[in-house]
Amino acid sequence: MFPVQSIEFNFQLVPFGVWLTLLAAIAAGLFLRYTRLGRHIYAVGSNEATARLCGVSVEKTKVLVYALGGAFFGLAGVLEFSKLNMGQPTGAMMYELYIIAACVIGGTSLRGGVGTIFGTVVGALLIGVLNIGAQQAGWEKPTQEIVIGLIIITAVALNQLRTGRLRSN
Repeated sequence: MFPVQSIEFNFQLVPFGVWLTLLAAIAAGLFLRYTRLGRHIYAVGSNEATARLCGVSVEKTKVLVYALGGAFFGLAGVLEFSKLNMGQPTGAMMYELYIIAACVIGGTSLRGGVGTIFGTVVGALLIGVLNIGAQQAGWEKPTQEIVIGLIIITAVALNQLRTGRLRSN
């Protein structure tokens, strides 16, 4: 009667690095939300003195956070290397601006203790769309960086207004 067609999902619709990043983001989000160390990380980020008084080993938590950060930066370096197929020391210049912008736009407080992995991923997607749009519009790289900087300043100001920390004296 009717031929049955098998529907196959092709995982190569997007590059492997996107799947790996998505998997790492999900793992990190679950780790921060459902583990003791994840709660300790938020506690230390929010207020070190209070975390110490609550029995959190602040120094140990900081070392583990820096180690995990180094592991994720190493993974990012391997992904960048696989994209370029060569080592380029200046290949990731100004990425720190984009990282900070993605975090702040995603709702992470620069004061610490507030933020989610999901918000950061949404912020990164927004920064990516802005970068692609600016390239398609033909903007030069310095202009793109100025616009991203203005977006960071606006996001920080809105965050400060939202939390009630911006007060005129």
